[in-house]
Amino acid sequence: MGRPRSERAHQQVLEAALKLFSERGIAATSMDAIAEASGVSKATIYKHWADKDALCLEAMAHAHGLDEEPPHFHGDDVRTALIRVLSHRPREEYAAQRARLVPHFIAHAARNPDFGMAWRSRAMEPPRRYLRQILKRGVEEGLFPADLNYDLSLALLIGPIMYSHFLSPSKNNTKTLPEGLPEQIVEAFWKAHAITKPARGRARETHRSRKHKS
Repeated sequence: MGRPRSERAHQQVLEAALKLFSERGIAATSMDAIAEASGVSKATIYKHWADKDALCLEAMAHAHGLDEEPPHFHGDDVRTALIRVLSHRPREEYAAQRARLVPHFIAHAARNPDFGMAWRSRAMEPPRRYLRQILKRGVEEGLFPADLNYDLSLALLIGPIMYSHFLSPSKNNTKTLPEGLPEQIVEAFWKAHAITKPARGRARETHRSRKHKS
C-alpha cells in the first residue's frame, strides 16, 4: 500500500524545496516555484507550512535526519550511549544538497535572526537533551561527580564535532569527519571528568605510589 496522498504531497514539497533552495538559494526561491517543481498546489503547501521559512526549516531538518527516530541508547552503558549520540550522521543521500545549501542557509539566517535561532534550537536541542540525560545517569551511577557542570560538559562533547565538521576537507561536495572521532571525544571527556579513571591510569598511579614508598 502506498503512502496517503497528503503524506506523498508533503514529501514531494520537501524534496522540491531542498533541490531549489540548494540550487538557487532561499531568497531566490519562491513558493510558486516550489509548487511548480513539486506538482503540489500553493494552497496545499500553505496548509502544511505557514510560510517559506517554516518550510525551509523542515526541509533542512529532513535533510539532517532530525525527523528520524531518536537514537536508542537506553540499554547501553554510559560511555557507549555518549558515543552513540555523537556518532549520529545525517542522511548520506542528501550530503551533496546539504553542502550546497549551507552557504545559502547561513546567509538567510544572518538576515533573519529569528530564523537562525529557530534552526539552532531545532538542530541542537535533541542531541543536547539526549547527552544531558546520559550525563545525569552517569552522575546517578557514580561515574561523574555530583557537581558536574552540564552546560560545560555538553560544550566539550558537542564542540569538537562541530569544529571538525566545519574544518574537515570536502570530498565530492560532502564533508567527512575523522574516523573514530566520537570515541576519541568521549575518551578525553572520560579521562578529564570521570571519577573512575581508566585502568591504565590507576596502574600508573599504583606504580608511582609503590615507588615512592620504596
